[in-house]
Amino acid sequence: MHSRWIEGNDIGLLENGEEFFPRVFGCIANAKTEVVLETFILFEDKVGLQLHQALVAAARRGVQVDMTIDGFGSPDLSDWFLRSLTEVGVRIHVFDPGRRLLGWRVNVLRRMHRKIVVVDGEVAFVGGINYSSDHLADFGPEAKQDYSVEIRGPLVAEIHRFTHAALAQGHRYQRHRQWWRSRSRLRSSAHVQPRVGTAAAVLVVRDNGDHQGDIERQYRIAIRAARKRVVIANAYFFPGYRFMRELRRAARRGVDVRLILQGEPDMPIVKTAATMLYQHLLGAGVRIYEYCERPLHGKVALMDDDWATVGSSNLDPLSLSLNLEANVVIRDRRFNQHLNERLEHLMRHSCKQIEREDLGRLHGLQLVRSFLAYHFTRRYPSWASWLPRHVPRLLPALTDRLRPVYGKD
Repeated sequence: MHSRWIEGNDIGLLENGEEFFPRVFGCIANAKTEVVLETFILFEDKVGLQLHQALVAAARRGVQVDMTIDGFGSPDLSDWFLRSLTEVGVRIHVFDPGRRLLGWRVNVLRRMHRKIVVVDGEVAFVGGINYSSDHLADFGPEAKQDYSVEIRGPLVAEIHRFTHAALAQGHRYQRHRQWWRSRSRLRSSAHVQPRVGTAAAVLVVRDNGDHQGDIERQYRIAIRAARKRVVIANAYFFPGYRFMRELRRAARRGVDVRLILQGEPDMPIVKTAATMLYQHLLGAGVRIYEYCERPLHGKVALMDDDWATVGSSNLDPLSLSLNLEANVVIRDRRFNQHLNERLEHLMRHSCKQIEREDLGRLHGLQLVRSFLAYHFTRRYPSWASWLPRHVPRLLPALTDRLRPVYGKD
C-alpha cells in the first residue's frame, strides 16, 4: 500500500462510545451490499451484543459481512456468539500470527490492533475505539476516553482496498507470498466516491513488512514542520529517540508543545519510566498534562492549524514496532479546530499540568531504576525485532481457537 493524499473528504470526529457506536451501528443497519470490520477487542457485553445484532440483521438481508478480530484481544466469545454469526453467513477471521504451544500463543507481542469499518464502500470509520462497554460513560470510573473518525468521500475507496488486501494477504500469504505481492496492487471493486468536503487525508498503516515506520514518520515530519503548536493525546507514550528529539527541538524553537498522557498508567514500569521521560521533556519546554478523570485510551494529535491524526496507534514500542496499526492523517482547518477545542476542554477540566517541582529530584536507586525502566521501554522493540517476523495470518473462527484466555488491552 502506498500512502497518498486524497482531496475532497468530509471527516467528522467521534468522541467516545456515545458518539461512535450509534453512528457505526446505524450505518450497518442501512448497509445494502457489504460490511468489512476489523477490531482488536470484541467483548460479549452490551456493546458486543449490539454489534452482533446489527451484523446478523445485515447478513440476513443479503449483505456480505467480513469481521476480523484479534485472537489475543478477543478470546472469550461464546460458541453461541460465533455460530449465530457464521450461520447467517458472516465470515469471521481471527488474526493469529504465531504458532501455539500447548494451546497458547507464543508470540503475543504482534497483534492486529487496527479498528476499521467500511460500509458499502461509501463510509468508513478509523480510530481507537473497540467494541466493549468500557467505552461508555455508564461503565463507571474505568470508562475509557477515546476517539474515532467517520469518513465520507474519495478516501473511503482507499480504505476499502486496504481492508480487502488485508483479508486476502492474511489467508494466502503463507503459500503464495510472491504471488500476492504482485496481485496486491490491483484495485478493489469499490467505486471512488465524489468529493463531499474540504479535507485532504491519507490512510497510514504500520505492518511488519514494507510499512514498519510509516506512522511514526508522519508524526516526525509534522512536528518538524510545526511553527505554532503541537498537541498530542496518547495513552501509551514512549516513542524513540528521533521522535523525542523532534519534540524537544520544536519546543526550543518556540512551538507550544503539549502532551496529554495517562495520569495512572496500568503498568508499574510505565510510571517508573515516566519520571525520567518527564524530566527530559519538561527541561526542553514541553508542557505535560496528565488526564486523571478516567483511563485515557485515545491516540490523536494536531499540529498548527490544519494537520491532525486519529487512529489506533499508540506512541509506544508495541504500536510503533510490533502491532498492525492504522491512522488517518488529515489536513483540514475545520477538523483541526474541532479537535483542538475538545483537547483544550480536556486539559482545562480533566487534567493536571505537571511541573518540574512536582517530580522532585531523583537520587540513588530511584535514579537507576527510572533510567533502566525508561530506556528499556523505548528499546525493547528493537530486541523483539530479532525474533522471527511473523506475517499476518487469518484463521476461520473456530471456538477452540478462541477459548484460551490470553489477556486484554
